[in-house]
Amino acid sequence: MTFRARLVLAATAAVLVVVVLGSVATYLVAYNSLVGSIDVTLGQTSRYLVATNSISNSCGTAGNCIQVVSSSGQTNPADPSVLPVTDAVRAIAASQGAKADTFFSTTVNGIAVRENVSALPPGYTYRGNNFPVQLTSGGALQVTSPLTGVNEELRHLAVALWLIVLVGVALAVALGLGVGRTVLRPLNSLTAIVEELAETTDVSRRLDPGGPDELGRLRRAFNRLLVALDTSLQSQRQLVLDASHELRTPLTSLRTNMEVARRMEELAPEERDVLIGDVLTQLDELTTLVADLAELARGEQPRLTSEPIRLDTAVLEAVEVATTHGRSREVTFEARVSPTWVSGSSARIGRAIDNLLDNALKWSPDGGVVEVTCADGVLVVRDHGPGVADTDMEHIFDRFYRAPGARGRPGSGLGLAIVTQVARDEGGSVSVHHAPGGGALFRFALPVVTAPHPAGRED
Repeated sequence: MTFRARLVLAATAAVLVVVVLGSVATYLVAYNSLVGSIDVTLGQTSRYLVATNSISNSCGTAGNCIQVVSSSGQTNPADPSVLPVTDAVRAIAASQGAKADTFFSTTVNGIAVRENVSALPPGYTYRGNNFPVQLTSGGALQVTSPLTGVNEELRHLAVALWLIVLVGVALAVALGLGVGRTVLRPLNSLTAIVEELAETTDVSRRLDPGGPDELGRLRRAFNRLLVALDTSLQSQRQLVLDASHELRTPLTSLRTNMEVARRMEELAPEERDVLIGDVLTQLDELTTLVADLAELARGEQPRLTSEPIRLDTAVLEAVEVATTHGRSREVTFEARVSPTWVSGSSARIGRAIDNLLDNALKWSPDGGVVEVTCADGVLVVRDHGPGVADTDMEHIFDRFYRAPGARGRPGSGLGLAIVTQVARDEGGSVSVHHAPGGGALFRFALPVVTAPHPAGRED
């Protein structure tokens, strides 16, 4: 079922319920009003007959009947019996004038009538049809009035109400169609635009923001989605372009060395060793670059499963590896750590720590010292190199960005970008500062979590 059909059905059902309930209420009010007016007339008639002592058992062809019943529930043998005597009538007749008037509907000689039964006190004497009759123990007076006119009015009212219901339903259907067409017109326009965008994949297009209503809110939300998609596509294109540029240099150098390797037999042993070393170095650069690109591309995928990890333990493991790398230049790492727990992907956080230490090692002078501290979910890496220029501060975490002083050094310009991505994905932050006395200071912070085991226990 289409949305328009559901809208029309809902409008029709709502109007139908309201009209039917209104019609039923109108019918009941009219019935009570008409019958109530007859009850008032019957009560007045009964009191008049008792007061004027003009009671005589009789029943007209139209349903206007009068009858007296004794306390025993019997009519006077000399008077004709014109109305049925029910248990309710006998109970009122035996009450010796104690019960109040009772009204109910019944049928007399095939005619629908309204009947009033009123109690007569003991000793009451009425004229009767032939001679006066005294009710020693009291009795009851039955008076009826026909409901023919009332029923006829109610039938006319019922027909009118059914016509109102039918007209209401038809009007509801027409209004539902009109409202559905009016309401769905901007939605259909939006759907057409979205379908066109899906066919052309032109995410640079923007919709009219619309007004403050729900459709305007939907348009603005869709524009935000288009902006996000456009930004993502631009980032992907830029990543491909930057990756192509960065891969071109090592591939060109590797191709040159492989062409030289064709004349391997012409080279001296020392030259062969240099050539093979260059090839291996270039392959390492390519491997590192591909790994960095894979890490950056992972940022577009759902996050890996997070788990509580000891940040200080991960830092010590990374420092141990970095110390091995720094021995060739006599660079040492001094680590001061305190137990601290964070939540995240241990592999990605470890990769970010490695990149920070590798960056510090790359910029440290031979024989220098890299100071590493870790406490309360914060890792601080400080080197004693030339530091970061003010002009490079805002770009140092960009993908493939390399400061002018770094272009003669190994690296792809992706290490710090990966640190930034890991910090963002894990709910943390990373920043760079000028270290007191020279050098650069990197601060890598992650949210602290409660240790999953009792305090003091070591892994």
